[in-house]
Amino acid sequence: MKSKNSLNVSFYEVLGKLFYAVAAADGVVELSEVNKLKEIIREEWLPVDESEDAFQTDAAFQIEVVFDWLNAQNNLNSEALFKEFVTYKNEQAHFFSPIIKKLIIKTAHAIAASFSGKNKSELIILARLEMELKKI
Repeated sequence: MKSKNSLNVSFYEVLGKLFYAVAAADGVVELSEVNKLKEIIREEWLPVDESEDAFQTDAAFQIEVVFDWLNAQNNLNSEALFKEFVTYKNEQAHFFSPIIKKLIIKTAHAIAASFSGKNKSELIILARLEMELKKI
């Protein structure tokens, strides 16, 4: 599943922030959410394209790196992280093909559902995400 436009490290970094915003929407990031993200990166995101970071590793791992860094910082400001994603999406709309948008939504829903189902905070951020991705 190759995307039309080659993705880059900053794209994956912003996705790490978005997925962390989803996990932190309820004020707590559970281990099951972290594990679900790592599983999806390996199964779904690594095959997306062949972009590499400065260390010649698959750039999709930047999702995990940024997510883990935010988690270590206990940065629970989901709203600021979500807004950063929206700004990037608006500036780099060419990266958001139908396949990529579908995978973003699938990943966000899987993270939210991984611990006791989706709660109200997570449902709200998921709905906002889907509305944002429909704009492009």
